[in-house]
Amino acid sequence: MDLVVYAVPFFILAMILELLWGLYKGRNTYRVNDAVSSLFLGTLSQARKFITLGVGGYVYHLTAEHFSLAMMSAESMWTWVLAMVLYDFCYYWLHRLGHERTILWAAHVAHHQSEDYNLSTALRQTSTGFLLGWVFYIPMFALGVPAEVVVTVGSINLIYQFWVHTEHVGKLGWYEWIFVTPSNHRVHHAQNERYLDRNYGGLFILWDRLFGTFQEELESDPPIYGIRGPLRSFNPLRALTHIYADMFRDSWNAARWVDKLRVWIARTGWRPAELEAADPRPKPDLGSFVRFDPPTTLAVRVYALFQLVAVVALLGYLQAGVLASYVSGVWLVVAMLWTTMTTAFWMEARSPVASLRWDLLRLGAFALALVTVPELGVFAGVMTAYLAFNALFLLVLFFGSGVRAVDKSMNTV
Repeated sequence: MDLVVYAVPFFILAMILELLWGLYKGRNTYRVNDAVSSLFLGTLSQARKFITLGVGGYVYHLTAEHFSLAMMSAESMWTWVLAMVLYDFCYYWLHRLGHERTILWAAHVAHHQSEDYNLSTALRQTSTGFLLGWVFYIPMFALGVPAEVVVTVGSINLIYQFWVHTEHVGKLGWYEWIFVTPSNHRVHHAQNERYLDRNYGGLFILWDRLFGTFQEELESDPPIYGIRGPLRSFNPLRALTHIYADMFRDSWNAARWVDKLRVWIARTGWRPAELEAADPRPKPDLGSFVRFDPPTTLAVRVYALFQLVAVVALLGYLQAGVLASYVSGVWLVVAMLWTTMTTAFWMEARSPVASLRWDLLRLGAFALALVTVPELGVFAGVMTAYLAFNALFLLVLFFGSGVRAVDKSMNTV
C-alpha cells in the first residue's frame, strides 16, 4: 500500500507549524518563491505517474515470476523487517550513484536545487526518476519480497525522510549514529566542499558510516544549500531538464565518439577536455554566495500561492480517476506544467509583458478545454470560476502596483 497519499495532510500541517515556529523564533526559513517552486515540482512528480509508462513494474513482475527465490510471507514480521532494511540499502546505492553518475544526477538534481532548507524542500521531487531508478530495487523482488511489502516499506521510507528537512532540530545524541536525522541530512543538502557527496541514507545513516560517505555537521562550517552550478530559476521545466540538456549538448559537441558516449555515464562533473577549455563552467565562490531571490511584490507572492492551490486541485482531479481518456490526462498534466511555468515567470520578475502574454495564452487554452474535454463535468464550473478570478488577478499584476513596483526595483539595480 502506498501510504504517501495519506501523509499529505500531515505534510501540510507540519509545513505550517514549521513556518509559524520560525516566525516565532525570529528564524524563518521560508521564502514564498522558493517554497512554491519546490511544491510545484512535488505536485508535478505526482501528476507524472498518470501519463508515463515505465518498464520497471513489468521487470519486477518478470523477476518475481521467473527469477526469484521462494516468495516470503507478507504475514511475517521478519519479512517486513528485512524489507525495511533491504529497501534502505538499495536506496543508499541509488542515492549515492544519483550523485556520482551524471545520467542519474540529471534525475535527482531537482531535489537539491532549493537554496533554502525546510519541509517544503522534502517535497521537491523529480519527475524523471522513473527512467532508471527502478533498477536498484530489482534485488528485493529477486529475493522474494512481496510487491505489496516493497511498496509499503518504500512509502514508509519516503515519509520518514520528510521530517529531516528542517533547520529547527539540532543534533539528537545516540540517534545520530543509527538513523538519518535533520543534522546529518543538512550536510547532504549542502554545497560546502567538505559536505559534497555525503550522507546518502534514507532511514539508516549506518550505510554511510559503513561505506565511508559519512560527514558530521560542523558548527564551524554552516551548510550553504543548493547546487554548485546554481539554477537561478524557478521554472520547473528547466529544473527538471537542465542537466539532460547539458549532457546532450556536450555529447553532440564532443570530438571523439568515446567521449560522446562517456558523457552520459561519466562521474558527475566530467566533461571532454576540449569542451571544458572552450566553454568552462566555473563553480561560484561560496564566500560570496547569494541566494536567487528576485524582487517581487505582495501581489506576485499571493498570485504564486493562488496558482499552487490551483495545480494541487488539478492533481486531486487526476487522482479522482474520473477522466475517460488518456489524452485528457495528458492535457491536464500539460496544463499543470504550463501553469507552474508562467507562475515562475512572474516570480523571477524578468519581463512582465512576456509573463502576461504567456499567461493569457494559457488562459485561452484553458477556456478552449472547457468546450473540448467532455468529462470535466462539475469541474467545468470550478475551472470557469478559476479563469475569471485568474483574469482579474492578471489585471492587478500588470496594471496595478505589482508590476510597476517590480519594474521600479529592477531599474534601480
